[in-house]
Amino acid sequence: MKIKVLLILFFSTFVFKSKAQEISVPEFGKGILNIQKKDSTFSMNFSARMQFLAISQWEDQNGDLVNSESNFLVRRARLKFKGFAFSPKLQYKIEIGLSNRDIAGGSEFTNNTPRYILDALVKWNFHENFWLWVGQTKLPGNRERVISSGDLSLVDRSLLNVNFNIDRDVGLQLRHHFKLSNSFIVREMFAFSQGEGRNVTTGNLGGYQYTGRIELLPFGTFQQNGDYSGVDFLREQNLKVAIGATYDFNNDAVKSRSNLGTYMKTDTGFHETNISTFFIDTMLKYKGFSFLGEYASRDADNPIAKNADGSLTGDVVEIGNALNLQAGYLFTSNYEVTGRYTNINFNKNITGKGLEEQFTLGVSKYIVGHKLKIQSDISYLSVNKGNDQLMCRLQFDVHF
Repeated sequence: MKIKVLLILFFSTFVFKSKAQEISVPEFGKGILNIQKKDSTFSMNFSARMQFLAISQWEDQNGDLVNSESNFLVRRARLKFKGFAFSPKLQYKIEIGLSNRDIAGGSEFTNNTPRYILDALVKWNFHENFWLWVGQTKLPGNRERVISSGDLSLVDRSLLNVNFNIDRDVGLQLRHHFKLSNSFIVREMFAFSQGEGRNVTTGNLGGYQYTGRIELLPFGTFQQNGDYSGVDFLREQNLKVAIGATYDFNNDAVKSRSNLGTYMKTDTGFHETNISTFFIDTMLKYKGFSFLGEYASRDADNPIAKNADGSLTGDVVEIGNALNLQAGYLFTSNYEVTGRYTNINFNKNITGKGLEEQFTLGVSKYIVGHKLKIQSDISYLSVNKGNDQLMCRLQFDVHF
């Protein structure tokens, strides 16, 4: 509370000094402060969010739960700034991560510094329904990844997303939408990016990454962009469906999961190979019921990294496929019950990994939508090579 008061005082001092801007405090969940110049040439919404997670895990050995582990985490702690500059057609977004999980992954490729920046993006509506995005942000990959981590029906995303998503990168994106009929909407997206993930400072080590996505909404748009939110809070009275497909090609990629994973180093530099990733997904909502389905597949021209003499480095591209199915129902009491099934099937001959299946059941209580909620879930992970696991999680979210 003290931090919020200090921030209000800081921005208020700035505003009153200039006498050319207006400041307001939005309702809970829609930001801490709104600032807009009276001549409408600039605006900013400042918000913050936190997630607190408790997690316990056990190994299942012949029906006995052993090797118990537990952890308490500040899972996410983030600040977000968004608005427009000069004109509402020129928008921006800056999102900064502060928790250890948010900034992890620093290495010589990121200047040995924490990776604070999640999004640093400018969006320009340069002609009718055409938008040009410039900067670092999420690529138009699988739907579950693009859904904000604060808008999920379960505590966190699925194993499909963990192993196959293409996350964030730096580059350009071109987006457009049009109508096939009064209700049928088509969205097209294309991205050109560096291909090595976020906050990389060493320059391009391989080739570039090209991502194309198309989305079909045959029954019109969801209320309040509900096709990118995990719960049907608005209880769509008419069936709404979104179908999306993404193809991603990373030319001469040097990381084991396209623009994610580990760098595949050799005695002469880096192993380079073309990596292709394909997604198809759907979101359905109707009267409190929601369904999310996704399929992912990754392949590579030369998935095994080798030294100059032909010896193996130990690094491989994690090729394979995955299926994720999730359904939930929101009761009028704002409790939701959600079930999820995830199937991960790596190429065992290449990766040394095999089939993994996870079953998850979750219960959530939404106090102020996704902005103030408590979520819990229990998951059982079945691994074909043994070491099955049971996991319980409890998470509290607050978004200002």
